Amino acid sequence: MSIFVGNLSYQVTQEDLNSVFAEYGSVKRVNVPTDRETGRMRGFAFVEMSSPSEEAKAIEALDGAEWMGRTLKVNPAKPREDRGGGGGGGGGGNRRY
Repeated sequence: MSIFVGNLSYQVTQEDLNSVFAEYGSVKRVNVPTDRETGRMRGFAFVEMSSPSEEAKAIEALDGAEWMGRTLKVNPAKPREDRGGGGGGGGGGNRRY
């Protein structure tokens, strides 16, 4: 499982998140997505911890907490939706009847 952390300050780094979440257990991974065009952080991150109990403890403690001037939104991450890369039908515009 992974934790979604939203409403983050744009100045937050992976190291900042790692140190905050480490207070609640062992952090396995921190992912801070950035905008493809600007390279700027997008205002949210994902944190993975070693056990579900550590994740639950971090969510309980940090959801709604104020950090770096922002009120955090911390909850279990939802599975990534399949965006359907298929695109589609059509094609073959040279049919003769």
